[in-house]
Amino acid sequence: MTVQNPEKALSRKQRLQEKQRRQLAVVDTVDKAEAKARKAEVELALAVTEAVQVFGGEQSASEGLDMPVEAIRRFLGMARDEAADAGKTAEAAGAS
Repeated sequence: MTVQNPEKALSRKQRLQEKQRRQLAVVDTVDKAEAKARKAEVELALAVTEAVQVFGGEQSASEGLDMPVEAIRRFLGMARDEAADAGKTAEAAGAS
């Protein structure tokens, strides 16, 4: 038999606050994980770009990396987008 202690019971407001705290903690964790995944994708895109240069082309890199050409192209596009974003950021910093 469980003995309930009325002093230990959380009010509706406290339960809601606790639920919101847990939800915010989970959202924060997901945000951090997404940032890490994005950083890893960018690193992979840069590595694939280097592989294309080293292997001498998309098809050769695809064979050497055992990666579909479509994936190679997707990573190349991602690397181009990152380089363009970095250029815009540098321009904005230089204009200030």
